[in-house]
Amino acid sequence: MIMTTTSSHAFQPVLERIAEELEHTPGRGRPADYIPALAARDPRSFGMAVAELDGTVYGVGDWREPFSTQSITKVFTLALELSREGDTLWEHVGREPSGNPFNSLVQLEYENGIPRNPFINAGALVVTDRLHTRTDDAAGEFLAFLRAESGNPRLAFDEEVAASESAHGDRNAALAHFMASYGNIGNPVPVLLDQYFRQCSLSASCADLALATSFLARHGIRADGTRLLTRSQAKQVNAVMLTCGTYDAAGDFAYRVGLPGKSGVGGGIIAVVPGRCTLCVWGPGLDERGNSVAGVAALDRFTTLTGLSVF
Repeated sequence: MIMTTTSSHAFQPVLERIAEELEHTPGRGRPADYIPALAARDPRSFGMAVAELDGTVYGVGDWREPFSTQSITKVFTLALELSREGDTLWEHVGREPSGNPFNSLVQLEYENGIPRNPFINAGALVVTDRLHTRTDDAAGEFLAFLRAESGNPRLAFDEEVAASESAHGDRNAALAHFMASYGNIGNPVPVLLDQYFRQCSLSASCADLALATSFLARHGIRADGTRLLTRSQAKQVNAVMLTCGTYDAAGDFAYRVGLPGKSGVGGGIIAVVPGRCTLCVWGPGLDERGNSVAGVAALDRFTTLTGLSVF
C-alpha cells in the first residue's frame, strides 16, 4: 500500500483546511466514560484519512494513531457473513433504522427476537453469532480480514478494552439471551459475548480503517483484486450504513454528510464514496447519541468542500 502526506493531490489541502477549521472550533463532546481506556482519551485529538481505490492514502492530524474501533467493526462482520450466507441473513436481522439507542431492548420483544438492523448491538450479536457458526472463530476471521485489507499485519485486539467491556456487558448479555429464547442465537451466549467483545476491541488507525473499508467503494472488490461481495451486496451494505450507521442519528448524518457511514463510541467514523474513495475520521469526544462531534463536522466539511456525496 502506498502512503503519502504530500500536498500534490486535491484531497490533502482539503484535509488540512478541515483540520485547521476544527482546531478553532469550541466544544468537542465527551469521550465514552464506561470504558476506562476510552475515557482517558483527549477529546481534542483529531485524525482524518482518505484512501483512494488504488490504496493511496492521504491524512492529517492523528491519522496514524490507533484507537478503539468499537461499533465500526460491525460493518466488516456484516460483509463477511453476507458474503457467505447471502440473502438468508436478512431473515434473522432487519434493515430498518431503529429509532432507539444502540443497546435498546425495546423492539426485540414485539418483533419476536429479530433485531431491527445489523448495526445496533442486538443485530451485531446475531451477525457475529452466525459468522462464528460458519468459521468457528468469528473474531479471528474478522482480524485476518482487516489485516489483509489494511495491509497492516500488526493490527490486534486490545485485551484491556475487551475485558472492560465484558465487565460491563450485562445489557449485551441480556440482548443475547433474549434473542436465544426466540431461537435467533445458535452459540452459547458466553462464547458469543467473548467473540463480540474481542471484535469490538480492535485497535486501528484512520489510515488502517480507510484502507480496510475500500472494498465497499470498489463495489465489493478486495485489495488483492478478488471479489468479497457482489455489486448488489456492496450496495446493500452501503445502504444500511447510510440509514442505520450512526445509531439513532442516521437521518441527521445523512442530511449533513450525505455518505454511507458507520460510527463507534471510540470516536471513529468510516464513510464511503462509492467508486471514488473511503474515509476515516477520529475524534474521541462524543455527542449525546454516541457519535464523534469532530468526526461528523469533518465529514460534513469534506463533502461540502469536495462535492463528493451520494446525493
